[in-house]
Amino acid sequence: MIDTILFDLDGTIIDTNELIITSFMHVLEKHQLAPLTREQIIPKMGATLEQQLQHFSGMGDTTTLITSYRSYNDEHHDAMVRLFPQVEEVVSQLHAKGLRLGVVTTKNKPGTIRVLELFGLQKYMEAVITLNDVEHPKPHPEPILKALELLGSDPSRTLMVGDSPMDIESAKASGVQSAGVAWSLKGEKALLEHHPDYMLQDMNDLFSLLE
Repeated sequence: MIDTILFDLDGTIIDTNELIITSFMHVLEKHQLAPLTREQIIPKMGATLEQQLQHFSGMGDTTTLITSYRSYNDEHHDAMVRLFPQVEEVVSQLHAKGLRLGVVTTKNKPGTIRVLELFGLQKYMEAVITLNDVEHPKPHPEPILKALELLGSDPSRTLMVGDSPMDIESAKASGVQSAGVAWSLKGEKALLEHHPDYMLQDMNDLFSLLE
């Protein structure tokens, strides 16, 4: 029986998709780099910001690009992000049922706390593991294992929910169950290729996994 649920953040419970895509497009234009389409950006979403910018720009040192990205992202953040449907209702009900909840993300700590507080979700999350908390981000098992240690949870009774193959691979590597989300920009088919234990069509599907 599942008693712990870990959530990825961007693209899973928080809809930051358009903010992220437009932020990358802004950076490429500002620094006079080759433009990319949405279709070229989406497959790399879920990696760390540095990894994504290195891939998109071909540059080894992306310090200036990261600064530009964060500046644009911070300016437009609150106007462009929103919760995916049923997130607040489902998370609050899971918490009320006594499940242990956490966030495991490749986002940085300040950005993670900002968006959790914006939507009132931080009070439900007993563990928040970000890029700043680990040496090896997803798909490495370290972030999930660190969350399990903080929560005192059993991997066999833990579910990792995410919108990226990296979430599924990190779950498998750490010995927890995995659930992809059908609303992932990468598409349900792309996630199924990595064989998650479950596929959620909407957040309410989590309740059926607890029965």
